[in-house]
Amino acid sequence: MRKSLLALVAAGLLTTATLTACDDGGDTGETGSDSATTSNGGTEITGNAGIGVILPDTKSSARWSTSDPAYLQAAFKKAGITAQIVNAEGDKEEFKRLADTLLDKGAKVLIIASLDAASGKAVIDDAHSRNVPVIDYDRLTLNGNADYYVSFDNEKVGQLQAQELQKCIAEKNVANPVIATLNGSLSDNNATLFKNGYDGVLNQLYDTTEFRKGPDQYVPDWDDDKGREMFSLMIKQYPNIGGVLAANDGLGNAAIEVLREKGLNGKVQVTGQDATVEGLQNVLAGDQCVTIFKDGKLEADAAAELAVKLYGGDKPALPDKLKDPQSGLYIQFKKLEPQAITKANVKAVVEAGYVDAAKLCTAKFKKACKTAGVTE
Repeated sequence: MRKSLLALVAAGLLTTATLTACDDGGDTGETGSDSATTSNGGTEITGNAGIGVILPDTKSSARWSTSDPAYLQAAFKKAGITAQIVNAEGDKEEFKRLADTLLDKGAKVLIIASLDAASGKAVIDDAHSRNVPVIDYDRLTLNGNADYYVSFDNEKVGQLQAQELQKCIAEKNVANPVIATLNGSLSDNNATLFKNGYDGVLNQLYDTTEFRKGPDQYVPDWDDDKGREMFSLMIKQYPNIGGVLAANDGLGNAAIEVLREKGLNGKVQVTGQDATVEGLQNVLAGDQCVTIFKDGKLEADAAAELAVKLYGGDKPALPDKLKDPQSGLYIQFKKLEPQAITKANVKAVVEAGYVDAAKLCTAKFKKACKTAGVTE
């Protein structure tokens, strides 16, 4: 089922597709109070909005155009709630325009993955002025005062990255390596949380001189091309780099591409995050030490379940809260657990249905997939 869903999403605009929770993705039908309508392209919103979802872009991570809209769509269809899922394509003004349109179309709940604090706050303020609750999805809108926040334990994501990097470097018997850091976008609070997590581990290793601190930079907008350029300069200035703490798989691959040019891939240890097909293939090839799996279905299902309750007039109390570092307010937080993925457990991502084995285990990676137990 998931493969069919992803195929639909990848095709582009899903304006009137209706999918049941257990069909093959091939049925379409009329939109009503018992069906879910989604659009993915950021420009067309038709009919009653019901629950509105605004995703940030299609560049920073493949998830925003594949797994997240597919999982959310399936969850709302299963609940029988009309929903509109749109993507701002990295445009902050478009992000606000989409929110305004969804609210004008009668959205009773908004789920947003903000591009930055300013545009995110503008959307939340607009929604609250109309008595519409807002769920921050995956990313906390700083000073935004959303009603709820659904995400993974993002500091733990960073901790896992640093801990696995330490293990990989120890296995390679590299002494006192210089560590380069490619952080995510400074405008994304998640990038700050990831950094808090891995810096907590790395700083201790720097203090004991097990590791040596190297270049440490934020990559604007999580842009892989910029990350590649930045890492090229880093390794030119520090040719003895022995490890790269890259905040996600895209930035990790950007560093790996530079390392390949120098014949250093597999020798210099690199981290990642998101368990993308590319990231998992890099792990299988031995070019990437670890990726972090944040099961998108768990996150989408949790956000959808919360949104459906809000849609029905319920305002559930959650056991966890997260302090907004700017406003000082505590936001109700649905916290999910991330998982470190190495060669030893790549198959866990496939078994979870997050990645198709056929897509992962192409001809180039068939042998590695078999060795890792992904295929027989």
